[in-house]
Amino acid sequence: MVSVAVPKERAPGERRVALVPEVVARLVKEGLEVRVEKGAGEGAYHPDQAYLDAGAKVVDQDELLPGAMVLFTVQPPELDLIQRLERGALVVGFMQAHKNPDRLKALLHRGVDVLAMELIPRITRAQAMDALSSQATVAGYLAALHAARLSSRFFPMLTTAAGTIRPAKVMVMGVGVAGLMAIATAKRLGAQVFAYDVRKAAVEQALSLGAKPVELPISAEGEGGYARELTEEEKRIQHEALREHVSGMDAIITTAQVPGRRAPILLTEDMMDRLAPGSVVVDLAAESGGNCVLTKPGEVVEVKGVRIYGPLNLPSELSVHASEMYAKNLYNLSRLLFKDGAFAPDWEDEILKGALLIKDGQVVHGPTKALLGI
Repeated sequence: MVSVAVPKERAPGERRVALVPEVVARLVKEGLEVRVEKGAGEGAYHPDQAYLDAGAKVVDQDELLPGAMVLFTVQPPELDLIQRLERGALVVGFMQAHKNPDRLKALLHRGVDVLAMELIPRITRAQAMDALSSQATVAGYLAALHAARLSSRFFPMLTTAAGTIRPAKVMVMGVGVAGLMAIATAKRLGAQVFAYDVRKAAVEQALSLGAKPVELPISAEGEGGYARELTEEEKRIQHEALREHVSGMDAIITTAQVPGRRAPILLTEDMMDRLAPGSVVVDLAAESGGNCVLTKPGEVVEVKGVRIYGPLNLPSELSVHASEMYAKNLYNLSRLLFKDGAFAPDWEDEILKGALLIKDGQVVHGPTKALLGI
């Protein structure tokens, strides 16, 4: 019987768990043994008993990995956990190689294979496995709530005995999955929402949600649904145009990121000087450097009356649903790894091939190979 292991996440502030009891029950029914470390689900409010009821074995860390063929994680496993992995085992989770090169080297030296959830190809067949999108949905929702919480103004229009309150003006910069969810949530809160993205298709999606697009003579469609890097001339055009638009905003949510690179700067100091005191910026790119020059990752800072928040690991704040969505992503991916209870992946499948980071003692992902100097 193939054994699947789920560790307790140990990254600071991480409350998610890789598999929830509902998904564990499905895997057990399909003939797999699922081992869950004691306390693994506590941060997502799943007690050990719920995993036992689902058919899992709830074990101490020492009993988790011996004989386990697959390790499902949220964050990259800690170094001490890596040393206990069975050689030839498969690790599946968010790896973020550019942030964790030491752990990638340890996994390589341990002789295990690695699938990175952030590398799942953005193709139609892989949508149900796209953990980047599921977790970005959570982040976008919370970004709008944090913007409303930090704002000195109401978001909705209100008609009161004391007069009429105009709706807040909210701009979302970067209209990917997180941006679209931020737009939808800000609209539900009653704000007047504006949207900017360098991809024409994204602008059309923002329009469908009721946002007013900020359109510039720039089109930067890239591969895999991401934007390509702008030329210097395009950056100049973007800066000049956005500088005028941001000045009237009460809240700005930025989400622009480039996989494996520093996030692009969208809000420069001269643009921040144009924001009115009492306005707020929520920078979802804080973990990769930030879209705002004044962002301090993990902190709320106030500069000239403007609050700037650079949240880290937002999905962990909504641990119940974030874990549920992530676990279903892993379950859908598992259909490509297991057949009739046996470990039988087709490594030539375009989804598995695209997400492979390490295979048979070799780094097979080009950018990661360059990062590690291999």
